[in-house]
Amino acid sequence: MALRSKAKTELLKSVPLFEHCSRRDLTRIAGITDEIAVDEGKVLITEGDRGREFFVIISGEVEVRRKSRKVATLGPGTYFGEIALLSHKPRTATVTAATPLRLLVIADRQFVDLLDTMPELWLKVARSLAERITDDDLSS
Repeated sequence: MALRSKAKTELLKSVPLFEHCSRRDLTRIAGITDEIAVDEGKVLITEGDRGREFFVIISGEVEVRRKSRKVATLGPGTYFGEIALLSHKPRTATVTAATPLRLLVIADRQFVDLLDTMPELWLKVARSLAERITDDDLSS
């Protein structure tokens, strides 16, 4: 069952990246998302490919691999796909559905436009990127 706009807004509020956004901003973000269902085993992102979207997990889990090595499992409320969108570099990992998933998806241009109109999100995204880079360095 597809989420209504109000339910998307509530879900987005629980995502750390968006937790301090106003109700108005969350409603705007919800308006640019698409909800999709994905079967277990589906590859959502392939390492080395061009980034075209940003994902927020509603339910289920994904497995993140770099150079075929598992580096993380992500679940509801987490997000992925932002690094390639912001860096304009190839995807840094392969992300596969470990279980059936429900996701919210934001297309690349809409994601960048969102950040441009909500400058407070840039700092949160930068912190997230720094944490992921630090985690990568520690796991190498």
